Amino acid sequence: MNRNLFVFVFLAALMTVSCGREKSGQNVQAVPEAAEIESSHKWFYFTDTGAAVADRIQDVPERPYTPWTEAVRISSANSVRTAAGNSAYAVVNRLGILKFSGDKFDICADSSVFSDRTAGNLVFFDETPVFSVYKSAFFNDTLTSPEYRNDGSKHLFLVQFDPLSGISYPLLNAGSLSDGGNSEVTDFSWNGIEWLCCIKTVTEERNFFSYVGWTPTVPLLSLTPSSAATGITVRESSADEFRKSKEPQPYSQIPARIGRLLDGFSGLRRFSVDIKSEGGYSSRKYVNEADSGGAELSAAGIIADSWSAVLFQDGTFFLEGALPGKHIIRGGKPVAVRLPKLPAGFVYSDFVISDSVLYAAWEETDFYKVARTGFVSVDFEDILFDRGL
Repeated sequence: MNRNLFVFVFLAALMTVSCGREKSGQNVQAVPEAAEIESSHKWFYFTDTGAAVADRIQDVPERPYTPWTEAVRISSANSVRTAAGNSAYAVVNRLGILKFSGDKFDICADSSVFSDRTAGNLVFFDETPVFSVYKSAFFNDTLTSPEYRNDGSKHLFLVQFDPLSGISYPLLNAGSLSDGGNSEVTDFSWNGIEWLCCIKTVTEERNFFSYVGWTPTVPLLSLTPSSAATGITVRESSADEFRKSKEPQPYSQIPARIGRLLDGFSGLRRFSVDIKSEGGYSSRKYVNEADSGGAELSAAGIIADSWSAVLFQDGTFFLEGALPGKHIIRGGKPVAVRLPKLPAGFVYSDFVISDSVLYAAWEETDFYKVARTGFVSVDFEDILFDRGL
């Protein structure tokens, strides 16, 4: 088990900005108490068939850079609160589903669904994980082969994951939404009622996009590709409608709990943050246009019933509330944690919290390509609770 230094501090600049705002009479959030804490954490990296442990991220074997659509990486993650407790999941592109349970995890690989497909967009319906898959026309010659083109059962779109069996089951194929034949649903947005989809159709003459909205007429999880013809209603949509559903929102409209969590920091850096609700629908991006002069940071955020958190790509992590089965942290005040520093060229991306353990995905990136990927687990038990924060 590795040991590393975690620091519950904002950057020195945050303290300067906060003090300046207090002098100017602005209402600002109090800066979290500064405390240096040594805590347990563990590095994991992905192989083509699973995950392995590394003592340090520098020890992870080199991998060639690959387009992100084709790489084994965490593409989407979220948690859900059920009657049995807190469960957390991550979609691992080209591999399978990661199930997290406290300090333990299990990789449910499924080559029939994930092999040579891009997977992501994790959402939940009735506490069940649902995600999408497609084949990229840029990197898959199979889209032009007669065998694949003419077999509608291979054009998977929406898939549900059964946590008990560890198996992924197709709910809907692209052919149920398009008359184009050789089509793939490359992206979707779901607001809890209607699904808006972007569909790419590949023909010998040209490639083109179409857009549809659809709603199930039966319980979603009862759908199968063979029953979809009578289980959904489909309407024509447009590129403008789809883009609007994915359009970043101004920071002034960010959910209040995230706004309070990042109060003070939001004046320091320009950043965008993808916010999702625990066990909920598609995420929504919010852009903070702070005139900091620095490069824009990206972040992921989760709003749960009893806690909310945001992870920035540089490893700055903000948390407030009460984790499952635990007391409220710092009396309801936010804490800021600096995750282990990554080497140059690496970033943190998505995250989940299972019980009191944080799982944060990391990637070695170069524009649209990634090389080494994996995740780090951080046990908050001794960091937050053993110290009485």
